[in-house]
Amino acid sequence: MKSKRIIKVLGVTYLLWMVCFLSLPAFAQDGPLATPKAEPVKYTFEGSYIGDNQTINTLFKGSMEFVIQHRFGVMSNGYKDFYGLYAPSNIRLGLTYGVTKDASLGFGFCKDRMTWDGNLKYALLRQSTSGMPVSVSYYANFAVDTRSAEDVTFVTNADRISYFNQLLIARKINNHLSLQIAPSYTHMNNVEGYMDGDKVMPVMKNDHFAVAFMGRYKLSNVFSVIANYDQPLTVHPKNNPYPNVSGGFEMGTGSHTFQIFMGNYSSIVQQNNNFYNQNDYTNGKFLIGFNITRRWDSD
Repeated sequence: MKSKRIIKVLGVTYLLWMVCFLSLPAFAQDGPLATPKAEPVKYTFEGSYIGDNQTINTLFKGSMEFVIQHRFGVMSNGYKDFYGLYAPSNIRLGLTYGVTKDASLGFGFCKDRMTWDGNLKYALLRQSTSGMPVSVSYYANFAVDTRSAEDVTFVTNADRISYFNQLLIARKINNHLSLQIAPSYTHMNNVEGYMDGDKVMPVMKNDHFAVAFMGRYKLSNVFSVIANYDQPLTVHPKNNPYPNVSGGFEMGTGSHTFQIFMGNYSSIVQQNNNFYNQNDYTNGKFLIGFNITRRWDSD
């Protein structure tokens, strides 16, 4: 019960922290009598990811991005598997294309559950120097568990499918600090069950709500500090997922972005992370992860 209270306090603290920062003015005007000229705020984040989460960024029309996402094993075994570096790891390869200036389409393949995913991101609103205070994007994907029938049993092929929806709301506070809050909704077509007498009872609900908080602070033109906090909101009958706490560093070189961080998400695909995470950070279930993205712009 004590740990649950701590988690709730952390969630409320992060929410208040975001509200306070989102209320700050982003950029100063030339003077009290100057007429502000609304211009779009650019480069809220360096790339499409902050650790385990998407950012509001969409690709330029005609641009393409390739990503390698890698998660080592948990560090709690210590030297036995060299703090997770030699433990079984997870990896996802993804490709995204900028269809328009506002919409990006992509797909990827992840080792965990042999999951294929297709995804869409659409920029709904863009922050401006005068007027619109935030940028808003919508991200959605559907994922298919392609493990063979020898490894897992599904009644129908529809049971292999899951869905993830997220509203990304971000603000570039100044040229150093950018913050984002992102409520999400996950739907799993299939959940595990257990026998209660002569009835099959679900271990978890099919629907799951969560909220993610993230930020980036630029220390130089190429080096930044990044942080994530993901809080589950839905309470399930059993196997409630644990929150994710992560932090690390980002290095950006124009067309390349490299992030290395430590957290307790390991599944990479968003709905699997939010729904299945059983790595309890209070018990040291942290792991090292990295993202490498390469972007090719249309011009």
